[in-house]
Amino acid sequence: MRDIIIPILYMVSAVLFIRGIKLLGKADTARKGNGMSAVGMLIAVVTVLFEKEVMDAGVMSYLMIAAAIIVGSIIGAVWSKKVEMTGMPQLVALFNGFGGLSSLLVALTQYLNSQEEAKPFEGVTLGLTVAIGAIAFTGSVVAWGKLSGKMFKKSVTIPAKNALNAALAIAGLVGIVLYAFSGTNKELGLIGMIAVTAAYLILGFTMVVTIGGGDMPVIISLLNAFSGLAAAFAGLAISNSVLVVSGCLVGTSGLILTLIMCKAMNRTLYALLFSSFGASASKKGAGSDKEPKSMSVEDAYLILEAASSVVFIPGYGMAVAQAQHSVKELADKLEENGAEVSFAIHPVAGRMPGHMNVLLAEANVPYEQLKTADEMNPQMSNTDVAIVIGANDVVNPSALEDETSPLYGMPIINAFEARTVFVLKRGKGTGFSGIENPLFTNDNTVMIYGDAKQTVSSLVSEFEDS
Repeated sequence: MRDIIIPILYMVSAVLFIRGIKLLGKADTARKGNGMSAVGMLIAVVTVLFEKEVMDAGVMSYLMIAAAIIVGSIIGAVWSKKVEMTGMPQLVALFNGFGGLSSLLVALTQYLNSQEEAKPFEGVTLGLTVAIGAIAFTGSVVAWGKLSGKMFKKSVTIPAKNALNAALAIAGLVGIVLYAFSGTNKELGLIGMIAVTAAYLILGFTMVVTIGGGDMPVIISLLNAFSGLAAAFAGLAISNSVLVVSGCLVGTSGLILTLIMCKAMNRTLYALLFSSFGASASKKGAGSDKEPKSMSVEDAYLILEAASSVVFIPGYGMAVAQAQHSVKELADKLEENGAEVSFAIHPVAGRMPGHMNVLLAEANVPYEQLKTADEMNPQMSNTDVAIVIGANDVVNPSALEDETSPLYGMPIINAFEARTVFVLKRGKGTGFSGIENPLFTNDNTVMIYGDAKQTVSSLVSEFEDS
């Protein structure tokens, strides 16, 4: 009976995972999808405990499992409640790292507890679990440090980086081969396991530390794929089918998202890993010697009051100012005034995939108002006002006009084509990638300096007082 129930429960878990990820594809069903996936994970965990006879091992097993669940739940709940939306990208980066670390620890535990001689297939899968999990862990920690500003605030350059990374990768692969084909030679197997662990822990660091801030959203997505692949190989190593299924789902979805974002930046995955525009020196675009024009909130209101179409283009600055709710209020006021309102979302706006979508969904912005660059650009020349809130690189016309720019070739939101462009910024600084934006000095662009939330709230007040 046990042999029949356990596979059925695993299949139920896998179906819930697949259905949950499907529902995560839309904002209005994402919460349901998240809950469905959580139920699937609960079923999978309980099934594993029964399959491995952990529940039959006595009171101490219950206490250890309960302690792990309680401690992890408390840390997760407190951390998730305390983190602000501006800190969400680095939190996601750490989650990816923890996923990779857990797979790494599972593989090392399996190695330490194994009393049999190493077999090639099990050895290779175990080695790949260690390798990918190690890269996901140290790479994610570096990404967290760069995004949070706690580490690597300045660009890091490693001489002969590609050669070093290649040497580390080869050393790790040699370690996998040594372990997988060590047979009864425990010393050789230990050397191989140490080699693969050390080489790929270092590789995760050297691979990510030189990549600049402009590429961080794609790197987070790639590391998420790595954490999933590590889990899938861990499932093969310990013969757990549901772990293989869930790991493959996370790995493939993360890789697909990575490729989509690379396409949105007109960059290949190879170029992302081996040369990064985000690490390039700042370059001034055409017209950078001109002084940007600025405007008061009162004057901006007069233009918005007469506008029949308005497009909001959010960026990381909106997250920093926590202005999403104020933006929703202004959008409502504009619609009441007869204007057509849309939101143009670039795939790499913010610091992680979907960052702007999450913020706007939190403010209850209707999903149908969220437009991609491809949907919005053909309409931009007929738009009265484009309001850029804290975005820089994703509206930089240098990507279209300046072949010397590190951004050249990257698809952007063509905000410069709107009749009037309002740019809400705290000051005259560049974006996260450090590249100047000639949009700010265009004849049809005016700057509204100050905190974005206060500026938008003031515009709302102007509509209410009129």
